[in-house]
Amino acid sequence: MSGQTLDLLAQKQIFTPLGLAHTFFNPAIAARTGVAACENGNRYERDMCERDFAGRPYAGWRQQTIWGEVHDGNAHFLGGVAGHAGLFSTAAETLRLANQFIGSQSQLLKPESCEWFGQNMTEGLNEARSFAWQLAVTRDSTAGPNLPPKAFGHTGFTGTSCWIDAERERVFILLTNRTHNRALPFANINSVRREFHTRAAEALTVR
Repeated sequence: MSGQTLDLLAQKQIFTPLGLAHTFFNPAIAARTGVAACENGNRYERDMCERDFAGRPYAGWRQQTIWGEVHDGNAHFLGGVAGHAGLFSTAAETLRLANQFIGSQSQLLKPESCEWFGQNMTEGLNEARSFAWQLAVTRDSTAGPNLPPKAFGHTGFTGTSCWIDAERERVFILLTNRTHNRALPFANINSVRREFHTRAAEALTVR
């Protein structure tokens, strides 16, 4: 609709207005020292594809340590810019982005627009989802028991997550690296995420 690529559109309408200097797609080589390395090659995706599509060999798999470029293979083949993966940021600037989904904090959205993010739009299905987010009321969600049912969040494959309790104006950001130098299968860190949210919420309540 805009005629612009996603990365340019995000820079113009989101990153620049929010003053984000360390949030971008396809970071420059000079910025790699501030980026966590991921998996050595795409072993996880290669294993999955070769298991499901046996007899259809592919020679384009990345073999090197994936560092400073998107881990997700689909986003990689789209040039590192996609709606589901490829965005690099810091904890501080992730917080600035997360605040845009809280009505009283957002500089980009109207308060009434932010109401969509806490509404369950998938009633009766296995997963409770709002507009773009999973809701904490979802069974076995990584939110843990101490976040309210209307809290919403999202997890990243490499070990990242962001959960937002808009009613209390709280944001929980966890940037881990479960894919680096690990043999398959990668560790399931959902219990770590739940424990992190539980302890953080308890600490905030005590204060």
